[in-house]
Amino acid sequence: MGGARTKRMPRAVREQQMLDAAVRIFGRRGYMAASMDEIAELAGVSKPLVYLYLNSKEDLFTACIRREAAALTQAVRAGVRPELPADRQLWDGLLAFFAHTIEHPDAWSVLHLQARTHGEPFAAEVAAMREEIVAFATRLIAVAAREAHQDPDLPEHEVAGLAEALMGAAESLAAWANATPGTTARQAAATLMNFAWAGLGNLLEGRSWTPPSSAAPVADS
Repeated sequence: MGGARTKRMPRAVREQQMLDAAVRIFGRRGYMAASMDEIAELAGVSKPLVYLYLNSKEDLFTACIRREAAALTQAVRAGVRPELPADRQLWDGLLAFFAHTIEHPDAWSVLHLQARTHGEPFAAEVAAMREEIVAFATRLIAVAAREAHQDPDLPEHEVAGLAEALMGAAESLAAWANATPGTTARQAAATLMNFAWAGLGNLLEGRSWTPPSSAAPVADS
């Protein structure tokens, strides 16, 4: 009587295993240094099977970027409850962002460091994710402006600029948090919230800072 037949793993499950291994290797070694042999070994499959499922190293890296970008975007959206006040929505969104990036440091390395430094089409994939999160933050700030003023006069381009600045600060702080042992998502979110909301709150209430009408003269040395 023959031995028991090994149950085949579904293709979708096997592919996710390969992506998990690839994210870990790409995130820790970098795109150029990572090898398909390492990825296959970590995934517990043969290298030809990785090529069969995901075609090439470039396609595999693109698949990693898309998966991790979608996961981060979904985490931020899921963390925000639209029925809450604007400051609480911003806090929850930042907390979700930092929780995800701190819990998945290899994925954040792939998105924030590796994909951006190896040209197209990788950078374009990350830019698409970034634009979606910035658009989400823009809508949040616009809603806050409408709540603060019945006839808000905050220009649309200024709202977009605030969202862009917020995203840039969040990205930099996430990189710092992942490089600083012991930093929690709550600490990172509180740092950015204290930095950003004081300015946003004043602006939304009509207390915006304005530059001087002319540059101050430079003192002679």
